[in-house]
Amino acid sequence: MTLLAPVTEGTDSPRTLKRSAGLPDRVFRGLARGSGGVVLSVMLLVGTFLGYRAWEALRVAKGSFITVPAWEPDSRHFGIAAVLTGTVLIGLVAIALAVPLAMGAALYISEYAPRGIRRTMISVIDLMAAVPSVVYGLWGAFFLQSHIVGLSRWISTYFSWIPFFKVNGADPGDPLATSTVYTSSTFIAGIVVALMVTPIACSVMRETFSQAPVGEREGAYALGSTRWGVIRTVVLPFGRGGAIGGTMLGLGRALGETIAVYMIISPSFVIQPRILENGTNSVSSLIALRYGSASDFGMSALMAAGLALFLMTLVVNFVASSIVARSRSGAGTDA
Repeated sequence: MTLLAPVTEGTDSPRTLKRSAGLPDRVFRGLARGSGGVVLSVMLLVGTFLGYRAWEALRVAKGSFITVPAWEPDSRHFGIAAVLTGTVLIGLVAIALAVPLAMGAALYISEYAPRGIRRTMISVIDLMAAVPSVVYGLWGAFFLQSHIVGLSRWISTYFSWIPFFKVNGADPGDPLATSTVYTSSTFIAGIVVALMVTPIACSVMRETFSQAPVGEREGAYALGSTRWGVIRTVVLPFGRGGAIGGTMLGLGRALGETIAVYMIISPSFVIQPRILENGTNSVSSLIALRYGSASDFGMSALMAAGLALFLMTLVVNFVASSIVARSRSGAGTDA
């Protein structure tokens, strides 16, 4: 005889809910996880390959690989101090010019542009990212370089008290002075790279600005705010993470640009912080310049330089992705 437990009135027993994912959900989840795993595996393999090929050079150079500006691997005297400095300076110049352009274009498209031309502007800016870098390099080398010398001379003349804008060998008082001291500079390379990274930064900023909450926009207008007031109190605080993330993603692209920079700069293996002066270098341009004639040990040194650039851009892009992922609506708005 089976005894049943008495049921007490007023007591509820929790019921276990089971979620059963359908076949499409399981397939999509598997594909997403597999794609993420493949990307991480490829990046790990690239880093492992560079580290393996660079080990011989790193074992010889040790800590001097970061501090020595010269590049004479066959004489066992080499380092990336000069090219790393040039890489960072070109990237910073590019970002300093690209961020205002990208933010202005993103705000105009999302807040001011009429609906009829908005799609056209989005398509044009997105197409700029598809232009090959060699085209930007040719434009910079044969057109921009000859037309930007006057601006470089003017900046150097009136702002040479700032160390970054000083140009050795320039004589502002001599109208016949040669202009070659201003060509093939970090400044010119930075302008070209800025045009290349602007579409990337603009796309990220535009998508973030356009997703600002409609309720907060309408609330700001209801309180008597102007369009600029809405941008200042709602759109910009909401899109702060996207703006920072787009800037960092553009910086990652700027640090690794090769062909356009290689076609413009005059390679120099000295630490040269004066951005208007002739002569600079970058890690990617160094690899492109020396790859064809490198010995076995020289190739290992180039792989070490590539490993340093890989790690630097990886950190920059990881920080950018983290900032973009953490941005959310309403954070910091005053509306």
